Amino acid sequence: MSQRVDFMRQSAGLARKLVELDTLFLQSSIEESIRHLVMIRASQINHCAFCIDMHIKQATVHGERPLRIHHLPVWRESTLFSARERASLEWTEVLTRLSEQGVPDDLYERVRTQFSEQEISDLSFTIGAINAWNRVNVGFRSIPGSQDEAFGLTASGLE
Repeated sequence: MSQRVDFMRQSAGLARKLVELDTLFLQSSIEESIRHLVMIRASQINHCAFCIDMHIKQATVHGERPLRIHHLPVWRESTLFSARERASLEWTEVLTRLSEQGVPDDLYERVRTQFSEQEISDLSFTIGAINAWNRVNVGFRSIPGSQDEAFGLTASGLE
C-alpha cells in the first residue's frame, strides 16, 4: 500500500496550522497521559494505522504502560483506568462517533464530574484535532512508522 497525496506538501499552510494546534495541546489543561489515551482510542475507532502507530510510540516514550495500551479497546471492562480516564475515553468515543442524537446529557454530566469546564473544552479540542489527523492520514494512506525518525519516535524501541 502506498501513500496517495503528500498532503503535508500540497496543503502546507493548512497542515502547518494543524501542527501548530497540536503544539498548543502541550500547554492545555489536559494531562499528557490522558491526551495519549484519547489520541490512541480515537485513532483505533477511525482505523488510522499511521496515528495508532505514532501515538502508541509517543505514549511509550512518555512512560505509558504497555498493558494499558493493550486494554484501550476494552477500557470499559478493564480495571486499569481511573474514573477520570474512563470519562475521557467515553467522551472521545461519543465525539468521534457522533450520532444523530448528539451527546446525551447523562454522559455530559458524568464527564463534568471528572473535568472542569476548561478541561472539557480542551479535551474536546484534542479529540477534534486527532479526528482531523485521522481523516487525512486514512484518506491519503499515510504509512505507519514513516515519520518515526522525524518525530523522535525511534526512542520508543517499537518497530
